[in-house]
Amino acid sequence: MKVARYTTYGGPETIAFDDAPVPRPLDGQVLVRVRAAPVTAGDARLRSGVVPRGLGVLMRLAIGLRRPRVAPGWAFAGEIADPGTSSFRQGQRVFGLTGFKGGAHRDWLTLPADGRLLPLRKGLSFEQGAAFFFGGLTAAEFLIDRAGLAPGERLLVCGATGAVGGAAVQIGRHLGARVAATASPANHDLARQLGATVVTDYRIGPPEGPFDVILDVMGKLGWPGARPLLAPKGRLILITADLAQMLGSALHPRRDGRRVITGTNADTLSAMQRLVDLHLAGGYTPRVGPVLPFADLARAHGLADSFHKPGNIVVVMQHDGSIPETA
Repeated sequence: MKVARYTTYGGPETIAFDDAPVPRPLDGQVLVRVRAAPVTAGDARLRSGVVPRGLGVLMRLAIGLRRPRVAPGWAFAGEIADPGTSSFRQGQRVFGLTGFKGGAHRDWLTLPADGRLLPLRKGLSFEQGAAFFFGGLTAAEFLIDRAGLAPGERLLVCGATGAVGGAAVQIGRHLGARVAATASPANHDLARQLGATVVTDYRIGPPEGPFDVILDVMGKLGWPGARPLLAPKGRLILITADLAQMLGSALHPRRDGRRVITGTNADTLSAMQRLVDLHLAGGYTPRVGPVLPFADLARAHGLADSFHKPGNIVVVMQHDGSIPETA
């Protein structure tokens, strides 16, 4: 099988492929034939080492000084090739997460049967399954759990058509908020399709406030830009925060009656199931953007580097339908 790896920190050209035997599932594991996997902004940051200010040294201490010691890809969709002793069935469609350690950018994958793995819902393609969790988990946790977005409140999503922003627009609308958005002009129609009622060019500036919640995907507004747009008791969510902003929100979260929220989201099985429930209730379906062959993984990373693509980037794996001998 083909397995992707990072050779060093740098551009998309630092991605390489190795040939490896198909793994044999251990007790309590299943073997998944990977059909599709996303290429996210997080993947691009791990590969390049380019992260928000102040976090570079911390990241390299965590995953490697000279090269990333994590494997590419943290989410996937596919089908069960060997269910082992689990309750899954051979051929059953599934989607899930490998987590921070990565390793989803490969043809075959073993993982715990009781881990972050769920049946892929009927009506979702492999490409949608691959794209399902990255932006959706982030948007759901920050809007529902951290900001407490309520029906009738005004929500502004800055950067509304990528994985996180697109999910935030949909979930905000589903929660009963009035959603405004910023996006590039080419993506204004998409932002409206997702549920935004007012859309402005991000280069010109956001719509007129006040807003009860502002979700700033790329951190372009920050507290200085968001402050005059926030209503009393408003909440600013900085999805991409630098070290100073993270420390500031921890030490001084409340400012003039308003609140600044940063941090990371959980990728637990319960959080995944809640997102599935939101989808079943009509509140969220991932928007798939560029779809490329697995062999074009470097090109997919190049698109991810722009941080301006519409929807989610997905690579698809090609299989001949047979199950090869495992190692």
